[in-house]
Amino acid sequence: MSLRFSVLASGSTGNAIYVETDNQRLLIDAGLSGKKLEECFTKAGLFPEKLDGILITHEHSDHIKGAGIMARRYSIPIYANDRTWKAMEKHVGELPLDQKFHFETGVVKTFADMDVESFGVSHDAAEPMFFTFLKDGRKLAIVTDTGYVSERIKGITKGAQSFVFESNHDMNMLRMGRYPWNVKRRILGDEGHVSNEDAGLALADILTDEPADVYLAHLSLDNNMKDIARMTVQQTLEDKGFEIGRQIKLYDTDPYSPTGLTDV
Repeated sequence: MSLRFSVLASGSTGNAIYVETDNQRLLIDAGLSGKKLEECFTKAGLFPEKLDGILITHEHSDHIKGAGIMARRYSIPIYANDRTWKAMEKHVGELPLDQKFHFETGVVKTFADMDVESFGVSHDAAEPMFFTFLKDGRKLAIVTDTGYVSERIKGITKGAQSFVFESNHDMNMLRMGRYPWNVKRRILGDEGHVSNEDAGLALADILTDEPADVYLAHLSLDNNMKDIARMTVQQTLEDKGFEIGRQIKLYDTDPYSPTGLTDV
């Protein structure tokens, strides 16, 4: 296999995903401090100094916190769309022009031997977007930070063998939890986050008869638990006729510990 990835960190405290081929190494988001990102790389047996680029999905701090420091420390170019650049520039800090690149929404950009397609999502940011990665017929889809999964997103991500997919909150935990109502309304809205149940329903429309690995991502620390997310998504998919464990495999992600480097 020539397309590999590791979810270095995922959750409301910070997000970063590493994707590589034999000839290209990319970091998708850098939402932890530089020190914590380096710790994640070390735990995963990876090397930040070998990165060829950082792709930014949107300007929220849990996705860009360490982007500037990592770019300056290791001379890594950053890619983002124009509106995201404008929203995050003051937070990322000074960078030379040869490290600032535009990657607009809805296009395919080739990085060495890997094609990366960007697509828009519904989230309360300037112009949020996520990505699919394609190499030699293998496809990885990353979909988090969206209030709902549109038919367009389902079409773009269909056929992937691996997914990093948002399963942000349990509806009952969120409704009964300590958050003020305006925050709950934001999370539940069309520009918020996907619940466990909605993640399962969206995946049921995306997954095919082919085997696939699904990494449940961006879990809320306050309004979700790994076991609840996994059981809810599993039950929803089983109700739709999918076989979990043989046909579809579900995996946890963590805000502090990376997943192993895995072939797509």
